[in-house]
Amino acid sequence: MLVLITYDVNTMDADGRRRLRQVAKKCVAHGQRVQNSVFECLLDAAQYKLLKAELSALIDERKDSLRFYELGNHYASKVEHVGARAAYEPEGVLMI
Repeated sequence: MLVLITYDVNTMDADGRRRLRQVAKKCVAHGQRVQNSVFECLLDAAQYKLLKAELSALIDERKDSLRFYELGNHYASKVEHVGARAAYEPEGVLMI
């Protein structure tokens, strides 16, 4: 399923900047950054549950926030891109 993950981490202190790096690193490992604090992740149910728990453990709930949008397996008709940066295909071929 495609899951959209967004986050807002308070970076007013060194702990916040550390949390931001940790959250971003965890998201990069599981998905594609589509905007600064927005990731599209193709996950199965177990991966999603684990990632959600790991991210929740990283943030300070008094200062930071996470949002998870489950777009499901039939997400192609639910995602529309407008603008300069070309959209990527989550299930497409990865060229390195």
